Amino acid sequence: MVFYVQCFTILNFYTVRRDDPWWKVSNITRIVPDTSVIINGKLVEILEKEELGQCEIVIPAAVIDELQAQASKGREVGFKGLEQVKKIREVAEKKGYTIRFSGERPTLEDIKLARSGRIDAIIRDAAKNEQATLYTSDYVQALVAEAEGIPVKYIEPYERKLKLSFEEYFTPDTLSLHLKSGVPPMAKRGKPGSFILTKVRDEPSTEEELNNIINEVIETARLSEEGCIELVRNHAMVIQLGQYRIAIAKPPFSDGLEVTIVRPIVKLTLEDYKLSAKLMERLKNKAEGILIAGPPGSGKTTFASSLAEFYSSQGKIVKTLESPRDLQVGPEITQYGPLEGDFEKTAELLLLVRPDYTIFDEIRKSRDFQVFADMRLAGVGMVGVVHASDPVDAIQRFIGRLELGMIPNVIDTVIFLKDGEVKKVYELNLVVKVPSGMTSLDLARPVIEVRDFETGKLEYEIYTYGEENVIVPVTELEKYLEDSLKTIKEKIVEKFRIYDPYAEVEVLSPNKAIVKVDKSILPKIIGKRGETISRIEHELGISIDLMPGIPKHRKEIEYEYVETSKTLEFVLQDNYSGERVNVYIGGEYLCTVTVGKNGRIKFFKNSENGRKIVRALKEGADIKLEFVV
Repeated sequence: MVFYVQCFTILNFYTVRRDDPWWKVSNITRIVPDTSVIINGKLVEILEKEELGQCEIVIPAAVIDELQAQASKGREVGFKGLEQVKKIREVAEKKGYTIRFSGERPTLEDIKLARSGRIDAIIRDAAKNEQATLYTSDYVQALVAEAEGIPVKYIEPYERKLKLSFEEYFTPDTLSLHLKSGVPPMAKRGKPGSFILTKVRDEPSTEEELNNIINEVIETARLSEEGCIELVRNHAMVIQLGQYRIAIAKPPFSDGLEVTIVRPIVKLTLEDYKLSAKLMERLKNKAEGILIAGPPGSGKTTFASSLAEFYSSQGKIVKTLESPRDLQVGPEITQYGPLEGDFEKTAELLLLVRPDYTIFDEIRKSRDFQVFADMRLAGVGMVGVVHASDPVDAIQRFIGRLELGMIPNVIDTVIFLKDGEVKKVYELNLVVKVPSGMTSLDLARPVIEVRDFETGKLEYEIYTYGEENVIVPVTELEKYLEDSLKTIKEKIVEKFRIYDPYAEVEVLSPNKAIVKVDKSILPKIIGKRGETISRIEHELGISIDLMPGIPKHRKEIEYEYVETSKTLEFVLQDNYSGERVNVYIGGEYLCTVTVGKNGRIKFFKNSENGRKIVRALKEGADIKLEFVV
């Protein structure tokens, strides 16, 4: 009786060994799943679809601990795996399968060595001890199990599809697709620099739909030769899948589940940009430190791809530094990512490969700028892609990261794109000079000149002023100086017309001017021991060099005057209409006026000059009008 009860107990809990000769083990299926086949949901599908008869599912404790650890770190796979274990229990109860947990929990050392395969080894040991079949979607795990003689069933993690589900939203002119839970799918359609954001359907995307797309993308990236997971962070991921760059964001990093899919829609050659012969010659023979700048969506990456293909066609060895690797280039151009997450390590390798040109797509961090500079100074031709709203902003991003004098050795050409076209090209040169707007030779210093490549016009100067590095727009400075000198000249002319209405003024700088006056009045302007000219210089705040001017032929004009209750009018001959005439009272200059229509000059009696003329007429003073021939 005792023997019968023991056998009955053993039968119900399936704890017999397969080597027991009296037990027919063919009637029982014992399964040990690993984390991969649980997380992707394939085990649940098998249990639901297949009739496994008397089936016992043995889940190793290491699997539960691993899923718990992932969930505690906030990773989606952990939560998803635990949800799948819950579903396995539900299906087991429904189908009459037995489920239990077995094995030892991993030690701290096992957890530390999880990435080296220690957890996978514990799961294989559990399958061996239970004399069960190991179910896995990890191809490496399956190979190792076969090598160890453990029965294993490899389950494809993903059913390969000819077309991804999100591709139905892509039309030939679609640049990017924007999916977010609770929001209708949106797409940018058009061409770089000229696109519109359109709604591709009215129904909002659901979390389940987006999760299916994410799983589809991840599994396709793992299986496809064209797929690569470029970036993995808590609640964020970037995947390059063929021509598609897919960015995934999940709460709490984002306020909702979001998937953004970007792809290039055109592939151009350098000839398609219709560059000038001068620029093409520079790209062929001289430019080796090139910056491609522009705002997002301006076509920088497309131009960089064209430039890479151009250099490759010129017989150059071309490599790329990218993360993600989305440049559209031919197979002869090798695309490198950050080695062990670090572009500096990639650069060390590239220096051994000895490329002629390296395309560095998306320079973002300070370390990226340093890698770019180090490779350029090592003699490698570099093409960098940076985000900038203005071409000079691209140069400014190097200031502070490199010594100012090194910048022209790292960057010699800046190409600015907007709306898919080359809008501006700058060239950089280092010279020693007095910066624009300064006059003293003592202020000479090293200056980086930023010139328009096509016209050669100087547009910016970069130099150290005090302890600061400054970028000065020369065109704006020239306009400011021009306006400033014009104002200074007007003040000097006004002051010297008191002495000589025909004085000629040339302003050399904001601090110095040359004034040419009639030789006969030079002593009067200089004054006793130079007191008069010194007072004028002090009032104007400028140094003045007095010089005798070329004598002018003055012609006195005959006139008649007409007085009304409010005005005084000087009537001249009609041929003086529109001419400039000087007015003198008692030999002293009063003003210069323009003769009006019908040869008339009008003064209002209540004006300053009008009051002086009225007083002169009452006193009988001599009033003269002169015209310079």
